[in-house]
Amino acid sequence: MAEEKAKENLWYAILNEQKPRFRKLVSNKSLLVLGDNGTGKTSLIAKLQGKKPPKHGAGLEYAYIDVEDDSNGDKAQLGVWTMDGDTGHTSLLALALNVNNFEGALVMLTVSMTEPWTWPEQLNHWINVLEGHIESLPLAAEQKEAARKQLATKWQSYCYPGSSLKQTSVGLNSAIDGDDLLPLTEDELTTNLGVDLVVVVTKTDCMAAAFQLEHDYRDEHFDFMQQWIRKFCLRHGAALFYTSIKKATNCDYLQKYLLHRVYGLPFQTPPMVAEPDAVCVPAGWDTLKKIDILSENNHGIQADSDYTDVIRAPYTGNGMYNRDLEFVETVDEQAFLARQLEILKRLDQEQAQGGGDTIHRTHRTSTGLRSTIITDSPESAGGEGILAKFFSSLLQKKAATSTADGSESGRNDTEKLAVPLDPSADLDRFSSNWKKADPKKPEEPQQNMNEHEQTKN
Repeated sequence: MAEEKAKENLWYAILNEQKPRFRKLVSNKSLLVLGDNGTGKTSLIAKLQGKKPPKHGAGLEYAYIDVEDDSNGDKAQLGVWTMDGDTGHTSLLALALNVNNFEGALVMLTVSMTEPWTWPEQLNHWINVLEGHIESLPLAAEQKEAARKQLATKWQSYCYPGSSLKQTSVGLNSAIDGDDLLPLTEDELTTNLGVDLVVVVTKTDCMAAAFQLEHDYRDEHFDFMQQWIRKFCLRHGAALFYTSIKKATNCDYLQKYLLHRVYGLPFQTPPMVAEPDAVCVPAGWDTLKKIDILSENNHGIQADSDYTDVIRAPYTGNGMYNRDLEFVETVDEQAFLARQLEILKRLDQEQAQGGGDTIHRTHRTSTGLRSTIITDSPESAGGEGILAKFFSSLLQKKAATSTADGSESGRNDTEKLAVPLDPSADLDRFSSNWKKADPKKPEEPQQNMNEHEQTKN
């Protein structure tokens, strides 16, 4: 009996050793992609699929990524849900993340390098949306606590690729017991949602000299961006990848890491933080001390500076001002001209009753035609009054000429409002008035009139 039990225990131990090699892939796993519009979510998923990105998106898109285990040839499909960036579509989250697939879900948050000044607002927004949705799920308190504990254990049991420790199918180190795990360090997993998170910075190919010159960025600014987003990932237990579809930067590494976190497939890529456009930080590797290395080498910017004070949004010139809008009621042009005509007729009648010559000067303004009346009275019969009448007549002729290209109705109204005068008759009348006003200087007005005649010729 003892020999039979020993044989059974031996076979049991052998089967347990071979069990990871016969990993069974299942298709009930899912990937949820969140991010604002324009961050390249759909294009990135199409790149991971090996397909061309669609021209038009939708509120909630569904796709899948083919998965194959090279160790045993097993195949599966990873479902991918891509949420539109419009906040009005957040109600669709119940279809992508629910009680049935919560345990096997992974969430990816995307931001774009083309607009790094929006990172804090976008990431905090989607984290709040995700946290609120998870809290609304009808999960038992024990189930939520178990999910948070499992995420913390994955973070604590990370092992560097190439080490003697081996990873099991669930991504944990088989050589490390739960009691032997080191406690979480400062600022690690302060916000534990119970789901795997991956933060992806897209479009890093824009980090060229032209982009730096346009926004006045230096290496210190990119180090500051990396420092901030790595601290964000540290607090939420997320991995970090900088990607570019045009240059195919980290796209393959990202796909392998997603399959590693979901299915436990091997991921042997070491962390990379030296290249500013190809950062790769697996969940569990980073610490606050490693992040502070960037601050030690960054002498131009203080590490504790506010992010929006260092990475500022460019001025577009389309600023909005908080003021009450002034609405101006428009008036029909013909109605406006008709009213002006009535006013001029009434003034002509008053002038005829009171006596004296009147010159109607009509000129165009931004609101229409404006009429100015100059009265030739004995009090204004001096030299200044005569010159004013003369130039008024010239302005009257210019206004009548400028309306020559208008509509027929506009020309008729203008002719009614402003009747051109004969310049020679004006000069004769001006000369006679001048002599009457100042008999001691009979030659001076005639000389002025001759100068005006020469100027006109």
